[in-house]
Amino acid sequence: MILILGNKVERSVLELIGKAINLSEKSGMKVGVFLIGGRELENAERLLDYGVDQVFVVSDERLERFVSDVYLRVSERIIKDMDPEIILSPADTFGRSLMPMIAAKLETGLTADCTELDFDEKGNFLQTRPAIGGNIMATIVIPYHKPKMATVRPRTFNIAKEIGRKKGAKLEFLKIPDEYFESNVRLLSFKEKRDEVNIQEADVIVAAGKGLRRKENMEIVRELAGLVGGAVGASRAIVDAKWISHDHQVGLSGKTVKPKVYIAAGISGAVQHIAGMQTSEMIIAINKDKFAPIFKVADIGIVADAKSTLEEIIRRLRSR
Repeated sequence: MILILGNKVERSVLELIGKAINLSEKSGMKVGVFLIGGRELENAERLLDYGVDQVFVVSDERLERFVSDVYLRVSERIIKDMDPEIILSPADTFGRSLMPMIAAKLETGLTADCTELDFDEKGNFLQTRPAIGGNIMATIVIPYHKPKMATVRPRTFNIAKEIGRKKGAKLEFLKIPDEYFESNVRLLSFKEKRDEVNIQEADVIVAAGKGLRRKENMEIVRELAGLVGGAVGASRAIVDAKWISHDHQVGLSGKTVKPKVYIAAGISGAVQHIAGMQTSEMIIAINKDKFAPIFKVADIGIVADAKSTLEEIIRRLRSR
């Protein structure tokens, strides 16, 4: 079985379902989904409409907040019962936290932040990820251990299509003994973070780089993003310079995005940044340097000052 591990019914899980079904056609393996989390998982039945064989759910109010030892204890028990050949999870906060712990418990390998998954002619499971700062793509094989585990960057694959329920497909809510919820960790307080539009969900991203010259010019980026109903993205350079929080960073050390329109303002286009946005449907690059690498992946290139160009776009939008 190819098992997808997640904590929500969300886009990243649907992406992995689509890829897993493609892999199942090559391998003959069944596709299962294992969701662990709070009460909101009661809507998990709709995942059967995407052609998976089984959906397993552990839904409990005591799992509303992520507690590492509890999540690990529950996941380890369920996974051992299922005995999957492959386990996939989104490379988000959930997957990056839980999957390494599960791999250590099961004494198996884990490939993180994959951008491609496949089988070779011998049936070996191939996991491809950027390596050496994104300068090469490494393909990794785990020939002897199981389960084979990988986290996959969100927005890497297309969302699965609703192809209808397979004959015999089933949903099962699993009961966990109370002792599995015992923990030495106590949640003292929780403050919900209310931020701008999530860059991984946005259809339009206005991303800023050091070509904007000053931190104050970030307000221009925010203004344009607000006008077009988009989100603010950023290069690593301006995140490191504390112009904006890491939540907005696009690239290998940030987030992978796939918007309809990506505006790169003052971003030179290091390979690490390009790896995180090159699958955008339309890329508009603005840079004074006509030799900037960003122009190699851009659909529209504007050789001009980023700040003044954004101001002109805003002026024209407001005058309509």
